[in-house]
Amino acid sequence: MRRIMAVFTLLVVFVTTGLGPKWPCCAGPAWALSVDEEQEIGREFMAQIKEYFTFLEDDFANRYLNGLGRYLVEQVETQPFPFHFYVIKDPTLNAFAAPGGQIFIFSGLIGALDQVDELAAVICHEIGHVTARHLAKRIEQNKKIGLITMAGILAGALLGGTAAEALIAGSMAAGIQAQLHYSREDERQADQLGFKYMSDSGFDPHGMEETLKEIAKGNWLGSDKIPAYLLTHPTGPERMANLETLLSGYAGQTLSPEAEQFRKVYPLFRTVVMARSIDNTQAERLFRADLDKDPSDPLPYVGLGILALGKRDYPTAIDFIEKALVRGRDYRLPLLTYLGQAYQLSGRDQDAVRTLKESLSELGENSTALYYLGLSYLNLGQYTQSVEIFERLAVSPAAKDDVYYHLGIAYGRLNRLAEAHYNFGLYFSRLNQTDKARFHFEKAKELSAGHGVLAQKISLQLQELEKAEHR
Repeated sequence: MRRIMAVFTLLVVFVTTGLGPKWPCCAGPAWALSVDEEQEIGREFMAQIKEYFTFLEDDFANRYLNGLGRYLVEQVETQPFPFHFYVIKDPTLNAFAAPGGQIFIFSGLIGALDQVDELAAVICHEIGHVTARHLAKRIEQNKKIGLITMAGILAGALLGGTAAEALIAGSMAAGIQAQLHYSREDERQADQLGFKYMSDSGFDPHGMEETLKEIAKGNWLGSDKIPAYLLTHPTGPERMANLETLLSGYAGQTLSPEAEQFRKVYPLFRTVVMARSIDNTQAERLFRADLDKDPSDPLPYVGLGILALGKRDYPTAIDFIEKALVRGRDYRLPLLTYLGQAYQLSGRDQDAVRTLKESLSELGENSTALYYLGLSYLNLGQYTQSVEIFERLAVSPAAKDDVYYHLGIAYGRLNRLAEAHYNFGLYFSRLNQTDKARFHFEKAKELSAGHGVLAQKISLQLQELEKAEHR
């Protein structure tokens, strides 16, 4: 049932990709959703897709990708909503777009791209498909097909690979699926828009051509299967000729400071994505081979350090990351966060505070650095500082459940018991442990006399628990 719901959501998502009267290029059809409706579907999409795919959880990698994506989106004249970019942990060579300005890049595709210009080419091409509303047009031609059947067919047309094979259903799939693929005209138009976005942002649009050549190698993963990205974004002599025509008129330009910075840090981003996504044994073999080739290169040390963090071998992680810092001055600030995390997890809280504060002084709101800084303050008995850190994290929609647990501990150590029980209630509520949540909220209610704002928050939480029980 979960898989069917995920497939059904994919239909809703891709039907609405790029819709909305404010997009340039062409007018929306009569059945187009409003911007608010599309954003609502985008939120539902995220809830469903998280059950089907695993997202990369790394603060630095996600900050880098979103920074790059939003910089590229600045070249789009009209934006009805903010764009968001995500890495999916999957070896497939693929990428796709969803409503509400959401674009997804598979980790396997990032691993195949050596230069940031190539990744920028993929992102700009996807933005081009969205702004031109290509999928909406394809589905309009077949909207009489049953929704569930169309969902499976559409998943096959857009996702490709083994994921598509698991989702496709129905005898009509083969014929309708072919109609849902991007046409040569779609690809041409997306390439034109992508070329413009890349040129305007200061990246080299030759990355578009290099990306297709890299993906088309086919056997780089030891497989003779056609990469999913080429199934959903077909290439051929005509498309390559169109790209060459675009590139022939490109006179070149000075790399912008923003593009230069993204280019400088891209090797670290790619290394982190690989370390977080590839099988540990394979990743360690790759990083050690790179280390043997060039012991002065900081990136293999970074990869091995992150792998050691994942294995909870914190002394080894510290050793590798410290070596990476000596060799990779350009990567200093992101590496300080990984080092501070390793210090904290190994019990070296004083070193963690010093390192994480240095990282935060330059990187600003870095949720990973803040989280481990809050833990170190808690361990060191600096409870007021710990509360301040975890309260900053708690206001984020993406706050970890543990943030509320640690807030409960810190408030309790300060003898602020009403706040302590309130945060324990939030913690258990997020875990759907309603009995424990109610116990702590009721206890907080007893202790909150004179705390008007807190008492109101507690009452609202108790009301939410009551509603949940009667659904």
